[in-house]
Amino acid sequence: MDNYEIILKCEQNLKEQFSMLDDIAFYNQKKVLNAFRKNNIETRHFCGSTGYGYSDIGKEKLSQTFSDVFKTEKTLVSPLITCATQALSMTLFGLLRPNDLMVSVTGPVYDTMYENILGIKGKDNGSLKDFGIKYKEIPLVDNKIDFISIKNNIKKLKPKVVFIQRSRGYSSRSAFCVEAIGEIIKIVKEVSPNSICVVDNCYGEFTEKHEATEFGADLIVGSLIKNPGGGLAPTGAYVSGKAKYVEMVEQRYTCPSLGNETGSYEQGYRMFFQGLFMAPHTTIQAMKGAYLVGEVMKHKGYNVTPNQDERSYDIIKSITFNTKDELIKFVQLIQKNSPIDANAVPLPWNMPGYSDEVIMAAGTFVSGASIELSCDSPIKEPYIAYFQGGLTYEHVKCLCEDLLNNF
Repeated sequence: MDNYEIILKCEQNLKEQFSMLDDIAFYNQKKVLNAFRKNNIETRHFCGSTGYGYSDIGKEKLSQTFSDVFKTEKTLVSPLITCATQALSMTLFGLLRPNDLMVSVTGPVYDTMYENILGIKGKDNGSLKDFGIKYKEIPLVDNKIDFISIKNNIKKLKPKVVFIQRSRGYSSRSAFCVEAIGEIIKIVKEVSPNSICVVDNCYGEFTEKHEATEFGADLIVGSLIKNPGGGLAPTGAYVSGKAKYVEMVEQRYTCPSLGNETGSYEQGYRMFFQGLFMAPHTTIQAMKGAYLVGEVMKHKGYNVTPNQDERSYDIIKSITFNTKDELIKFVQLIQKNSPIDANAVPLPWNMPGYSDEVIMAAGTFVSGASIELSCDSPIKEPYIAYFQGGLTYEHVKCLCEDLLNNF
């Protein structure tokens, strides 16, 4: 059997999953289209602003459209937010005050938040810890949510913020579905109704028919160079949810009293509107690609997470390798099959914000955009590559031919 026949067989094995994903894409496309029509989006809303950015109707309309898509009261969405890490930092600094407690109920948070924003390591760097804000986490049990421990701990601790990470970070677990997140929130609100439930929504938008805000989340936070930017947004992030909490975050977006009243973006908003419109389709293209890569690597004898007979609730597929060299080879093949910088050779390096050396492949049109074909991994055991993205399924299919030739 040649490589293309193997790929065709893998696709046949995924027929049921692909049909389900097509249904999700259609549902979400209607949702986004209805939000555009409800807000009467016009060409003039693509125009940018200068200076203070007062009366920036494009920014206002973009925020309203996001709110209607996510079924929320208010959204702060801006190209001036550099990344999801900054959006999460703004959110936590906006909500928390000295002596407040934040509890992560899904185990450790992402490396980029853990050491620097939370202040687990280091001091006098402006972290939450420097401001007297406390942090605890409730571990997972066999990569599953410990609902009993959550109930007991939240009832006792009454934290200001309950933090839920939808995707996996650099762990071996799968992403959590919005129904499971909703069950967490239901438990939290029963025993500590004043706790604010914040969901790190990165990599999860449009992978299901509903978002966590429809299951009780007070705020969701994510990046525009991941799913909701549709591969077109050149930068930016969002915070969406209950108006009173979004308004608290806005005071850290700029400064107290100004909030979201200022902030101009002269280049305009067309790519952000168009990216949001494309997001349901593009996200499912990436998910199909991740399923195919997983099936191909399983054919070659590697373990993948989630398994191919399990639902995926983000755009990431984890592949576990036997050795460091195999992991590096896989990441380098991703770069080789990228449309941009295909001649570059990724190597492990000490990337700011991470505790281990990290290797990353991202030959992308938007630098570092993980909705595009990309892959990254910390260099530590177990040697897990975190594969994500692919603007088109056909692009990932081309990659799979090279993977079969090299593994």
